[in-house]
Amino acid sequence: MFPVFRISGESRRRMLQTALRFPHIFKARAEDSHKGTFGTLAVVGGSAGMSGAPVLAASAAMYLGCGKVWAGFNQETLPFAVIAGFPEIMLDTADSLAKRQDINAWVVGCGLGTGRAVVGTLAGILAEHTDKPVLLDADALNILSTDAETRNLARGCKNLILTPHPAEAARLLGTTVAQVQADRTAAVRKIGAIFGATVVLKGHKTLVAASDTEIYVNESGNAGLATAGSGDVLGGIIGSLLAQGVPVFEAACAGAWLHGAAADVIKESAGIAAGLLAGEIAPAARWLRNRITELDN
Repeated sequence: MFPVFRISGESRRRMLQTALRFPHIFKARAEDSHKGTFGTLAVVGGSAGMSGAPVLAASAAMYLGCGKVWAGFNQETLPFAVIAGFPEIMLDTADSLAKRQDINAWVVGCGLGTGRAVVGTLAGILAEHTDKPVLLDADALNILSTDAETRNLARGCKNLILTPHPAEAARLLGTTVAQVQADRTAAVRKIGAIFGATVVLKGHKTLVAASDTEIYVNESGNAGLATAGSGDVLGGIIGSLLAQGVPVFEAACAGAWLHGAAADVIKESAGIAAGLLAGEIAPAARWLRNRITELDN
């Protein structure tokens, strides 16, 4: 971890400009706030051998200020009694968590797996929580690309976010990675139109698009983000903002920016890009969000 972060004067100026673009993210919290003020997020994933994925997403959500976070594992029994280092995260199995009605936003797919049983779990979440923000990533996107019923249910969600990397985008479109990368703008728009969703097409200069908005081109980030689990952290950051009531498009854009800017802060503070661990991103994003809030108020 990097407990001491710093930013240069030029970085500070750019941060204040960013704060103006994302007004719901960088505002001081009211003194009479409580955990219920900042929402409850459910992270569903973690098949056998992939337990770390929902842990990364859930811990990132806590670092970004979510009031309460559940992690639901796609395993018959829970792999942990308490997650080491994060006893604040509440635990459940994926099937059981999917039935809860007190969730403000969902992140589904981090290490989820793609078996028939989990297809049913995903379908249940999409069918039961059509009015809640639902972010689909990783294996949830792979299911979406192959299962017609799940695709139809996803289209019925009013606040759907998809966060594909280029290979997942290619599967959703029935095309190749090369074709996606040749025209990323067309790809992100087409996925958004197919699913009626806000789409975050990950990669160098991540793109965010929704059917009724212009495309947001994210300028933050560096090659340090090319590390296993980085996408899970991004999902947790965006999910946290959604649970806190941030509008969907703003949450997606601000989450992408915070994710990349956190890597920039680490690089500036410690000179590290190669060998950055995914779990080191969220603490820097927390520091950055609070620092900008302090500068902007």
